[in-house]
Amino acid sequence: MTSQDQLAAISRLLSGLCTRSPFYARKFAGIDLSAVTSWERFRELPFTEKSDLRAAYTLGLAAVAEQDIVRIHSSSGTTGVPIIIPYTAQDVTDWAVMFRRCYEMAGVTPLDRVHVTPGYGLWTAGIGFQAGAELLGAMVIPMGPGNTDKQIQMMIDLESTVLCATSSYALLLAEEIERRGVRERIHLTKGVIGSERWGEKMRRRIAAELGVRLYDIYGLTEIYGPGIGMSCDYECGMHYWDDYLYFEIVDQHTGAPVAEGEVGELVITTLRKQGAPLVRYRTHDLTRFVPGACACGSPHPRIDTILGRTDDMVKVKGVNIFPGQIDDLLKDVEGASSEYQVMIDHLEGKDVLTLFFEMAPGAHKEGIEADVRRRFKERIGLTIVPMAVAIGELPRSEKKSTRIFDNRY
Repeated sequence: MTSQDQLAAISRLLSGLCTRSPFYARKFAGIDLSAVTSWERFRELPFTEKSDLRAAYTLGLAAVAEQDIVRIHSSSGTTGVPIIIPYTAQDVTDWAVMFRRCYEMAGVTPLDRVHVTPGYGLWTAGIGFQAGAELLGAMVIPMGPGNTDKQIQMMIDLESTVLCATSSYALLLAEEIERRGVRERIHLTKGVIGSERWGEKMRRRIAAELGVRLYDIYGLTEIYGPGIGMSCDYECGMHYWDDYLYFEIVDQHTGAPVAEGEVGELVITTLRKQGAPLVRYRTHDLTRFVPGACACGSPHPRIDTILGRTDDMVKVKGVNIFPGQIDDLLKDVEGASSEYQVMIDHLEGKDVLTLFFEMAPGAHKEGIEADVRRRFKERIGLTIVPMAVAIGELPRSEKKSTRIFDNRY
């Protein structure tokens, strides 16, 4: 989709938006939306923030009559009032179409058997994975999360070929399959992994232990759900569906566009969403545009895999730390595994960061701890307490893993 085509789609979105949406009637009060005829004018529109969406609880985001709403989904609401997103029948169809594209990009066919482990219900994940696979014509095995015994049994008996999971649960399943010695009875060939950031070392480990090719899938509840972006075989970023969505990447502090290829905060505008259209929504996800055409031949543009979130950052002794920095550090440490946890405490008047990480069997504990301590100081600028533990000692999760625990407050 050309830039001008996207601008025309935005003009159609904005036309009558304040009449349809009481939320945006308040948000854009005093703004002449008909004058938004250039990208410069579009970038003058205020951002839509997550706090705006929470303030619209329950159905304040609806831009259609209630009889046109066929479903709602909700964010987890772990930090307060949940966000409710209404969907029309067309929204549900559009989401399935985008999700089917994701499967097709991974080479999934109607002959595959898609094993869905993400949660169902208010959360968008499970039903999105299911709808896209059904539209493709593949067999869906709608397991949902948990009950690892049953997961593995069904995986064996039904000969699942595609695993859909968070990276944390994919690792748990890989370790359990290895522990039980049933790897030869598993028929998986692909893994579609999303919902949380994961490092390259974790990726390699899951791929090796399950014997699969892995693909990153991107999405968020406020913007349909998972399925709005997907990596391809060339593993050089994630293609996103620019005929449904307009992406910007901005400086998280100033809101100004960053230069092409620079990391910033992803901002999304929906081009076709009816139930709850969003204009310039700040995702808090950090990424960059990947320039140029992809070798896979897809015409859809790319962003990098998500590097972290602006609200994942913690500050210790004046140093800003993101989980992605720790992932990148550990991948270069020989003998260190992918799993880690950070504990931040305030002891005897000063902040102390302890990094627990798993190490491979046979690794030298003192040596690997010294290596991690040195690299952390050199790369991130902070002296830490490294604690190497055996593989399997850190907790595993059937959903998302919590990596950083800040006990100072």
